[in-house]
Amino acid sequence: MYGIFMESYVIFKNYVGQGWWILAAIAVLVYLLVSKDDWRIKLPLSVCSALLLVAYFCPLTRKVFVRLLGEGDTYYRILWMIPWGTLLAYGGCRLFRRHPRAGLVLCSALIIISGRLVYRNTYVTRAENLYHIPQSVIHVCDVISPPEGSPRVRALFPAELVHFVRQYDTDILMPYGREIIASQWGYYNELHEIFEKSEVICAEDLLAASRQSQCMYIVIHEGRAIDVPLSACGLILVDTQDGYLIYRDPFIEGI
Repeated sequence: MYGIFMESYVIFKNYVGQGWWILAAIAVLVYLLVSKDDWRIKLPLSVCSALLLVAYFCPLTRKVFVRLLGEGDTYYRILWMIPWGTLLAYGGCRLFRRHPRAGLVLCSALIIISGRLVYRNTYVTRAENLYHIPQSVIHVCDVISPPEGSPRVRALFPAELVHFVRQYDTDILMPYGREIIASQWGYYNELHEIFEKSEVICAEDLLAASRQSQCMYIVIHEGRAIDVPLSACGLILVDTQDGYLIYRDPFIEGI
């Protein structure tokens, strides 16, 4: 039981991250529990939140959760049901109403201490366009996008572009989407295995799988290793954009 409790604690610690906001939220929760506030506010904000927090750390809850759902990776979602933001906002408003100056100083200090400059995050980059997607995706899609009124086309993209294609142009279909890239879902696609998992792509296997998926276009980075150039296999090099080679397959085009 202690081991299960510690697993829950580690998940909770990763969930709350850094900063002092969680201590402030728990302080507000405790204050509401012992205060004589209106029960219409007290019940949903403090009582239910406290019960959920206790249930989260209870090892039996985790055992039941895993038994019913078959996995414990999403156990942290129980914490989503606790209105942390509402607790902080309500506590801050109460503090401002009773002690305006102290409220200003304390709330400002909490925001400054708990916050971090978002632009220092490695996953945050400057937007290249209004779509907030890599500009290379726009350049490639503009080349292969069908004319207005024409049937949609299917294209094979490298994994780093798959997430963004449908955000920009829904007339371009793909043999697989982001579900195949997320390893935890365990999906299998033969074309993805050939295109992404091989150190050196076998052009013959790639064409066989792409034609089975009816891909008219194959987009491949110029630095990707392949045993035979696709142009030597009958494909037409349409264009090169931002280091990506765009090939059209006349076999699919003629179907």
